Amino acid sequence: MGRLFGTDGVRGVANSDLTAELALDLSVAAAHVLGEAGAFANGHRPRALVGRDSRASGEFLEAAVVAGLASAGVDAVRVGVVPTPGVAYLVAATGADLGVMLSASHNPMPDNGIKFFARGGIKLDDDLEDTIEQRLREPWQRPTGAGVGRVTDDPGLVDAYIAHLVASLGADASLEGVTIVIDSANGAASATALAAFAAQGATVVGIHHTPDGLNINDRCGSTHMDDLQKAVVEHGADLGIALDGDADRCLAVDATGSLVDGDQILAILAVAMQENHELQSDTVVATVMSNLGFLHAMRSQGIRVDQTKVGDRYVLESMNANGFTLGGEQSGHVIMSEFATTGDGVLTGLHLTARMARTGKSLAELAEVMTRLPQVMVNVRGVDKLRAGSDLEIKAAVSAATKRLGDSGRVLLRPSGTEPVVRVMVEAPTFDEAQEICEELADVVKARVSLT
Repeated sequence: MGRLFGTDGVRGVANSDLTAELALDLSVAAAHVLGEAGAFANGHRPRALVGRDSRASGEFLEAAVVAGLASAGVDAVRVGVVPTPGVAYLVAATGADLGVMLSASHNPMPDNGIKFFARGGIKLDDDLEDTIEQRLREPWQRPTGAGVGRVTDDPGLVDAYIAHLVASLGADASLEGVTIVIDSANGAASATALAAFAAQGATVVGIHHTPDGLNINDRCGSTHMDDLQKAVVEHGADLGIALDGDADRCLAVDATGSLVDGDQILAILAVAMQENHELQSDTVVATVMSNLGFLHAMRSQGIRVDQTKVGDRYVLESMNANGFTLGGEQSGHVIMSEFATTGDGVLTGLHLTARMARTGKSLAELAEVMTRLPQVMVNVRGVDKLRAGSDLEIKAAVSAATKRLGDSGRVLLRPSGTEPVVRVMVEAPTFDEAQEICEELADVVKARVSLT
């Protein structure tokens, strides 16, 4: 059996790859591993919080997870439909021993996933995930009688999470006079996001905020921005915020309907935090996929960029290891460690909007802190991705392209973590130049390391 855990939990097509049986067994194994690190070891019954997004499959998977936890002697508290970062926050805030979130994030509706959080609302590292997988194959002692876990519901915890989001802005923050359109992707934050912004006095227009179990991420949210761009212009709004299915990422739209991506949001927040002496070591964490314009902008502001591999878990690892307070990805995962242990789209949107309110500047004006270079990426499929990194002709082609671009552009070749694919990314002063160089390099990769 291959490794179950991917870059963000266990995912698959619900009731096909991700079955009720697997969900139950994983929950039992996680209860043992995470419980032994906390409550079981201290002689009292562990407690777990369980949340889900709005997918129909989350209903039966939640039942399986809760059954697994209770059968292993863990008290399970069902929170209901809540963003992934909400579960992470509530695990820490309530002192729970573990958390479980059922979501496949921005994936289409037939998919679902299971994410575990350790005590403190922390995502699991590879070693803990491997230990949970190992426990799947080991016998265990089943509690009976009073030893089994109890199951309760506490939907009021969602209100505590909303209160936390609002409080993060500070006592003097107000969004009065700001009109915002929020696309909740018919997902986990369909109620949460609108309530948080309205609580701060914003005039809120909601789109794609009526989940029916089947319409999550369906041509909406942060992966499909067209509806949000149109709605912002139609309503004369100051900005728009797009979330994904579990609301751990956020992209934005300015008053003209122009996209403001994760790099630009990260740049705006980095400058704001630096001004307020909140940016630890004057450093922001980003991945190697961040636009070169972001790197140039941060340098001009006297802000250092610590670059990691692609994936918010690697951003978080750097932040935790070095005490940095801000990090994120171009996709809209932004982590503000003072308030969250993971990316939180609603939190990001609130602080972005608050920056507008405090400065009196439009989102377009704030986004001018960086100039986004044209970026082209080609996925070269059916190739030996391991050989691509050592092939001399590919290296020579990359070197020549890099020399041609100089300081005005960038070349990146990156093997996929899950497929026989090499991703070729080029940034250049113009889109045509970026596309030309990217296609040339893709042809070299295809010719040198094709599997056919």
